[in-house]
Amino acid sequence: MRAVKRYAAHMNEQRRTEHPGLKPVDDSHLARESWKIFQIMGEFVEGFQRLARIKPSVSIFGSARIPPEHPTYQLAEEIALQLSNAGFAVVSGGGPGIMEAANKGAYAGKSPSVGLNIVLPHEQVANPYQDVSLGFRHFFSRKVMFVKYASAYVVLPGGFGTLDELAEILTLVQTQKTRRIPIILVGSEFWQGLLDWFAQTLIPAGTISEQDLALYTLVDDPKDVIDAIFDFYEKGSLEPTREELERLSNL
Repeated sequence: MRAVKRYAAHMNEQRRTEHPGLKPVDDSHLARESWKIFQIMGEFVEGFQRLARIKPSVSIFGSARIPPEHPTYQLAEEIALQLSNAGFAVVSGGGPGIMEAANKGAYAGKSPSVGLNIVLPHEQVANPYQDVSLGFRHFFSRKVMFVKYASAYVVLPGGFGTLDELAEILTLVQTQKTRRIPIILVGSEFWQGLLDWFAQTLIPAGTISEQDLALYTLVDDPKDVIDAIFDFYEKGSLEPTREELERLSNL
């Protein structure tokens, strides 16, 4: 703590007393950061070009830590297979666990299996069940790709990353920064505690509205996932309207 305070005081003093005669601060790292914008642009351009042609699609999320013998892995695989055979490309994070199960199920089906892989220090190793595989270094550009072309979100049990994706899509739909799409939580036993907290804590606190509870659907069976998606689009189109395309262009 003392070392941090000394460093901060030194930098403040240097800013106050700096003049042309002093040795300039080494800002070489700033140049490196500036050039990273091209890497970020490249991720967006490749993602837009490759994913725009793969539709309709469903993004599936869940833990990277769930092994193949786990019932939730097998549930995710079956959901993805049914979605693929129903005509939906399946998009996952491209890694192990639920992501692998989603890609594996889709890979065995009739529609493309897509993996949006991320470079991480651990856990993330690309699974072999991908017809289309994209690589990302930045979470934020990868998250845009999950949302931009998705016709539905299917969220299975997971950890912080899964909760992050769930909160992201709920926020974007709630604030109308993206179009309304089905957000389907799979696994009542896993999710019910969180959903109760939404209703019993967030609503009384005034941090969300009661109508926000209608943004998602809770199911347990693969067939219910498919039915929820088709029921949602029964009176509408899978293709975004002109207004929805405008929103998606401003994600």
